[in-house]
Amino acid sequence: MFGIEFVPDESVLKIGYMAKLAEDAGFKNIWITDHYNNRDVWTTLAVLSLLTNKISLGTGVTNPYTRNAAITASSIASINELSGGRAILGIGPGDKATFDKMGIDWDKPLSRVKETVLAIRAFLAKEQVSQAGFKGAQMSFTTSKIPIYIGAQGPKMLELAGAISDGVLINASHPDDFKFAVPMIRAGAEKAGRKPEDVQVCAYASFSADKDPAKAVNASKIVVAFIVAGSPENVLERHGIGMDEARAISDAISRFDFKGAMDGVTPRMTEAFSISGAPADCRARIDELLSTGVTQIVVGSPIGPNKESAIKLIGKQVIGK
Repeated sequence: MFGIEFVPDESVLKIGYMAKLAEDAGFKNIWITDHYNNRDVWTTLAVLSLLTNKISLGTGVTNPYTRNAAITASSIASINELSGGRAILGIGPGDKATFDKMGIDWDKPLSRVKETVLAIRAFLAKEQVSQAGFKGAQMSFTTSKIPIYIGAQGPKMLELAGAISDGVLINASHPDDFKFAVPMIRAGAEKAGRKPEDVQVCAYASFSADKDPAKAVNASKIVVAFIVAGSPENVLERHGIGMDEARAISDAISRFDFKGAMDGVTPRMTEAFSISGAPADCRARIDELLSTGVTQIVVGSPIGPNKESAIKLIGKQVIGK
């Protein structure tokens, strides 16, 4: 299964146009990122509900800090109703640096995600909710079942996702990262008495496709630079990337020297943190990922040097293969 991520940093109607292209190209899921500085995720999903016909639509991902579980449940249930049952919810702990800028305390992310997912499930089932701080709150309308995916990176969040979610969204592009993650997801599922195969494993990958592989790789560099700058030391070590290299890129980003950051991206970094190149190159990496237990590929930013052309190209020469 193939999904695609859109960042609503462009007009919602333009995102809607690209969403319809993605649906026609064979993608099954659309994930819309939720950042305070871009267009609102719920407004975007509402518009996409009206401009598409069959593709699933979800948050990629929202969080338990900027909205509480009752509001998130009401929002995703409304999208589900508007789209004719096509909603999916992606939720994760979010980014501490972003919450710091917003003046929000990033407390107990594991507990917050767990409590919020369980509360949302109860709200969607129209139950009275007396957990996660609620005191008998209840939704007044019903909805069909909505799959809930958890965005996870660390061992404990991966195990939690295996235990309680319908799927796991993992920001990674390399098989070695999934050889690390998949056993933890399976362990979490088994501890909870679930079948591991009931949990979708999604490679939420930085992706860039073009007929010219050099153009594709170049387009991915700014995204890869930010990934390198934000990766913990153990992940960098897994891919043979030195802390000095990563620090140089991080320092360039902090100075808003994005060209310098891109110049610091090496072929090893591109290979580790993106799926980039000609369609055949991308398909080869996807096949490697599928062999590790990945069940869904999410085509994430930048998609390609030209998004519209890349969506069509991926549909014909990657999904269609």
